[in-house]
Amino acid sequence: MRLNEILVPTDFSPLSALAGQIARDMAKQAGARLHVLHVVARNADPSQPAEDLARVSRAMGHDLRVETALLTGSSAQSILAYAREKHIDLIVMGTHGRTGMSREILGSVAETVVRLGPCPILTVPGVVVEPIGNSAPASLSAEVPSRPCLVCGHTSEDLVCEVCRNRIRAEAPERRTSCSSAT
Repeated sequence: MRLNEILVPTDFSPLSALAGQIARDMAKQAGARLHVLHVVARNADPSQPAEDLARVSRAMGHDLRVETALLTGSSAQSILAYAREKHIDLIVMGTHGRTGMSREILGSVAETVVRLGPCPILTVPGVVVEPIGNSAPASLSAEVPSRPCLVCGHTSEDLVCEVCRNRIRAEAPERRTSCSSAT
């Protein structure tokens, strides 16, 4: 497979930085152009993302052809449209690894791109057990950060804690039964 155009979407997170390093290394090996893309939500101020995108582009190195793009709209749809328009051969992107209810609530940009992408997609997992080479960001580790559960507010490693997740799963069949008897 010949790689001429490689796309790395970024949200400027440490995970995107790792995906960028992988994409940069692949682009160097293949002699490909690297496209760095950031999507800004509608009605958001694009000035800070523009500065961040320029910083990321400079960090890719001078010995690489880099093209940047700052788009507005839906992240997944913008990534897909850009990939089609620029005839991208490979997309390298991070995935935060959300599952279950948290994926249902927040959606998954990576999942949508993988399902609908016009080319192969390399996903970089959200939790890196061992750093890759010497260039992996120090902030990525096997330790999962704790945050408040979206349902009950108790500290959890997931967006929805296990107790709330089990309660929601238990309620789902009851709701299906009551909905189908109401029709």
